[in-house]
Amino acid sequence: MTAVTEGQTHPAAEGRAGTAPDPQTVFDAAVAADERIEPRDWMPDAYRASLVRQIAQHAHSEIIGMQPEANWITRAPSLRRKAILMAKVQDEAGHGLYLYSAAETLGTSREELLDKLHAGRQKYSSIFNYPTLTWADVGAIGWLVDGAAITNQVPICRCSYGPYARAMVRICKEESFHQRQGFESLLALSRGTPEQHAMAQDAVNRWWWPSLMMFGPPDDESSHSAQSMQWKIKRHSNDELRQRFVDIAVPQAEALGLTLPDPDLRWNEERGHHDFGAIDWAEFRDVLKGNGPCNDQRITQRRRAHEEGAWVRDAAAAHASKHRQNQGEAA
Repeated sequence: MTAVTEGQTHPAAEGRAGTAPDPQTVFDAAVAADERIEPRDWMPDAYRASLVRQIAQHAHSEIIGMQPEANWITRAPSLRRKAILMAKVQDEAGHGLYLYSAAETLGTSREELLDKLHAGRQKYSSIFNYPTLTWADVGAIGWLVDGAAITNQVPICRCSYGPYARAMVRICKEESFHQRQGFESLLALSRGTPEQHAMAQDAVNRWWWPSLMMFGPPDDESSHSAQSMQWKIKRHSNDELRQRFVDIAVPQAEALGLTLPDPDLRWNEERGHHDFGAIDWAEFRDVLKGNGPCNDQRITQRRRAHEEGAWVRDAAAAHASKHRQNQGEAA
């Protein structure tokens, strides 16, 4: 649908004849009508800040999330698995670039966001602070972590902010491939030797609960969820998305021949959903505070990679400057 730009009037926001509605009224009407807010449109400062926070956290998660799997590229069990994993890690880098670009349309630079990440002033998903101990972890991340990401991110394709919504369309298509790749990898292990099956089960045991934490705290403890839903940045609450993921994962686990590590997991006929056990939110909060198994390792490696890549950024900037100069001289 066409966005309402500043100076235009949405029919739902029309005031008295000859009077233009205030920008807040135009914004509210556009959101209510499921129209997209674009970078040049007027938007409340709080809406802009909420988008920057969410998009930045998402972008940081993509580039930090490259680390646990990239660790296994040199140790993949076959050339085919190596090629698949390299392609996936490359996709994650691209996702980060799409998202940083979307954040830049809100008036915040990529450099500023990265500085805040490296200084610990912005967060990334807690899931990436857990170690990948075996090759089966790569499959578990693909199936569970990317599966949770898809559940969370597909509704963002209908986000009220246009650049974020459009970036998510391509990201979700690629994440869907990653989820299938992880499922196929775990299936091969599950149907392999007893040792391979045990390795797959162990990986699922360790990644199941952190995957449920990916959706964020319970709705009654979430400080941003309700407002984000009102603005249609999000379309569903944390608990709604978590329940949807559990309902999807249970039959997939059965197809894999693997058991989800939750003795309380069972179908509730009355609710039409699966009941599941209590999540250890103390662990979730502890990891967010920086006390997870790999917090220090992840951010240290990110800082080092950023510093070692400074010459590439400088060279790219110099090339762009020279290109502009040559164009000016030719003109």
